[in-house]
Amino acid sequence: MSVPQPPEPIAAARLLFSLDPTVSHLNHGSFGAVPIAVQRAQQRLRDEMEANPLRFFTRGLVDRITHARRHVAGFLGADPEGTALVPNATTGVAMVLQSLGLRPGDEVLTTDHGYGAVALSVARECRRTGAVTRALHVPLAATDEEVVEVVRAGLRPGRTRLLVVDQLTSATARLLPVAAIVRVAGEHGIPVLVDAAHAPGMLATPVGSIGADFWVGNLHKWAYAPRGSAVLVVAPSWRERIEPLAVSWEQESGFPRRVEWAATQDYTGWLAAPVGLFTLRSLGADRVRGHNAALAAYGQRVVGDALGVAPSDLPDPGGRGVAMRIVPLPAGLGTTFDAARALRERIADRLATEVAVMSWNGRGWLRLCAQVYNTADEYERLSVRLPPLLAQR
Repeated sequence: MSVPQPPEPIAAARLLFSLDPTVSHLNHGSFGAVPIAVQRAQQRLRDEMEANPLRFFTRGLVDRITHARRHVAGFLGADPEGTALVPNATTGVAMVLQSLGLRPGDEVLTTDHGYGAVALSVARECRRTGAVTRALHVPLAATDEEVVEVVRAGLRPGRTRLLVVDQLTSATARLLPVAAIVRVAGEHGIPVLVDAAHAPGMLATPVGSIGADFWVGNLHKWAYAPRGSAVLVVAPSWRERIEPLAVSWEQESGFPRRVEWAATQDYTGWLAAPVGLFTLRSLGADRVRGHNAALAAYGQRVVGDALGVAPSDLPDPGGRGVAMRIVPLPAGLGTTFDAARALRERIADRLATEVAVMSWNGRGWLRLCAQVYNTADEYERLSVRLPPLLAQR
């Protein structure tokens, strides 16, 4: 198997960010990194807000939010009237769950690749309503067809009230065939919530023709928006049933305004989100996606080689454009949430390198991301320095 080559760096891309140059930031997928131009745009909005708070909040703010939402929806390939800006993907998930009207005996179906906070949200809503939750095991190396069949076999028509599935999994960096899964669930009238936290910016028009009842995605990860910026996209038949977590003055305006307006929260991140999309377009969105995916694949291979992992044992993301890759850690390392967190912190402190360490299916995994500010030598340095650190158990 040929060794993937690193892509040509995007000139001066590192200068677009205010990241600490003494640290290798190889975990863009967790909290992103906001370009300096976007930081400044948000600060100008904050200055405007603090110069006259009453004017900022009462004269045209709702319309400005609507304008930002339409811009973001167009970028994602979503219907602006069915799109609401929300603080993050897990907030959108909570809104959907509490709007379903779950009852005792109902079931929320997930997979074992789901995000931990989403699983906690599902579990809480099930405890509150008397519903139950069940997770399907999807093998890491399953083909798209096999994933769809696992879901098909796991559905319980008449009992399964919601299927929650990731578009791009956080723990395993796997692109799942969500459009096909939505079609299978639709055959039984089962609504689907797609957790697409990593999709905006990384995948081209990620909403597109998926046809999910609900779709949530973060803008702060790969779309260069300020943190606290995400979207909830809802199919027409569900829009008037979606309720905010707290009622405020736009409650009678219907979806999406009733979801977006939350009194005196800081809306400047939403208003600055289009500047993040402008930055991505200025660099060339396809160019950025190609660069990031190729660099992540290169990083996976050089670190995997250093840890003695055969190329055939390096998981493939299952689709083009994915800028996250995982590498299996030596047996016994990072096998629990606490152990994974401790190892991540040790790598950060000892190697000045930020990575993600995941515990999934009884094994620890190193997740590497790639962004335009990263270079091949950062992964090469990690490949040299990581094995001795892991050997110090």
